[in-house]
Amino acid sequence: MRRTIAVLTAVVLSSCTATPHLGGPRLEPVPGSITYGGQPRTKLTKAPVGSTFEHRFEDRFGRTVIEVYRIEPDRSLTIIRRYVRAIFPDF
Repeated sequence: MRRTIAVLTAVVLSSCTATPHLGGPRLEPVPGSITYGGQPRTKLTKAPVGSTFEHRFEDRFGRTVIEVYRIEPDRSLTIIRRYVRAIFPDF
């Protein structure tokens, strides 16, 4: 019984800690993301491949969302992190 619980706990925790930039599942764009609806028409030609930048926007609940993008070799963008800033951070 203990072994079963330990195995189930490990499976649940491993699914929660997957990171997209380390080979885990990719983050999907949400409304407000630069890549929502497809890649942008303009390419970032002066930015070095592999460089990252942040994009901030408000979601439909009024929360600040911060996404970190990486520039790929083909000049497309990949979301590598997403943070949602709490409305009431002291709560």
